[in-house]
Amino acid sequence: MASSIKWKKSSFSGGAEGNDCVEIGISAAGLHLRESDNPDTVLATTPAALRAFLHRIKAGAPASRPAP
Repeated sequence: MASSIKWKKSSFSGGAEGNDCVEIGISAAGLHLRESDNPDTVLATTPAALRAFLHRIKAGAPASRPAP
């Protein structure tokens, strides 16, 4: 599955060799995230879940969801 996804690197990625990157890809199944150092490990999510996660990080809140 991961080989059919077109990946885009984050504009905030660093590293002199270009291998210190977070990448995002879109497929019919949803959004996918991976680290360029370990491209075989792919996390799948939805746009709403990723948006909520990024909002919490920007707000300085813990990234994990509180227990019910």
